[in-house]
Amino acid sequence: MDQQFEDKIMEALEQVIDPELGVDIVNLGLVYNVEMNDAGKVFVTMTLTSIGCPLAGVLTEEVRKALWDLNDVDDVEVIVTFNPPWSKDRMSRYAKIALGVQ
Repeated sequence: MDQQFEDKIMEALEQVIDPELGVDIVNLGLVYNVEMNDAGKVFVTMTLTSIGCPLAGVLTEEVRKALWDLNDVDDVEVIVTFNPPWSKDRMSRYAKIALGVQ
């Protein structure tokens, strides 16, 4: 996958908003990796802010929807991991300002 297409994927994922925090999953630092195979399947490795997050299913479905309309994407698999665990250090400056985190 070239950098331009990876940028498009990340841009699409910025449209997925964590409903509890009101900030997108990219700026929250929840997206760890994106890859695409030759068959057009995109693999998104991401985490959640907590292991017991009640919105896990909602977020993973929103990720699928956000990527489904991109050209060359034929399938999306979301891999949720907690290793390494998420921390506020992964948040962008924008997310920290939006949430008042220092």
